[in-house]
Amino acid sequence: MRRIALVVGTMLLGIGAVMAQQEVAVQQQNLMKAQGKDMYGVFGKILKGEIAYDQAAVDAALADLEVQVTKIATTFTPNPKQNVKDASFGASQKIWQNKSDFESKIPPVSKAIAEQKGKIKDSASLKTAYDAIQDKCTGCHDDYRVKLK
Repeated sequence: MRRIALVVGTMLLGIGAVMAQQEVAVQQQNLMKAQGKDMYGVFGKILKGEIAYDQAAVDAALADLEVQVTKIATTFTPNPKQNVKDASFGASQKIWQNKSDFESKIPPVSKAIAEQKGKIKDSASLKTAYDAIQDKCTGCHDDYRVKLK
C-alpha cells in the first residue's frame, strides 16, 4: 500500500513539475506575442496598407512595446526546459547557456524604442522607426529563437 502511495505521489509531483514548466513557457510566449502584436499587428499592418495610419494606435503600440521589452529579462529567468505545445517558435536553450549575452541584447531594443518616441508622425517615419526597432529585435531572435514548425 505504501508503495502505491509513493508511486502515485511521485507521479503527481512529476505532473505538477511539467505543468509548472509549461506555464513558464506560456508566459514567455505570451510576452513575445504581445510585442509581436505591437510590431506586426499595428506597425506592420499600417506599413502594408492593411489599416489606415492612426497616430493614437501607433503611440499606444510604441508605449506598450516599451513596457513589454522591460519584462524580457525577468520573464526569461526561469528555464522551462520545454516549449509551448503546438507553438511555431520557441526559446532556444542557448538563452540559459549564455544568459549574459541574451540579456545584453535587451538594452539596445529599449534604446531603439526610446529613440523613436515623438519622431513617428506618418507612415514614412513609422517605416524608419519600425526598421530601427526590428533590427535590434532580430539580433536576439537570430540567436535565441528556434523555429518549431
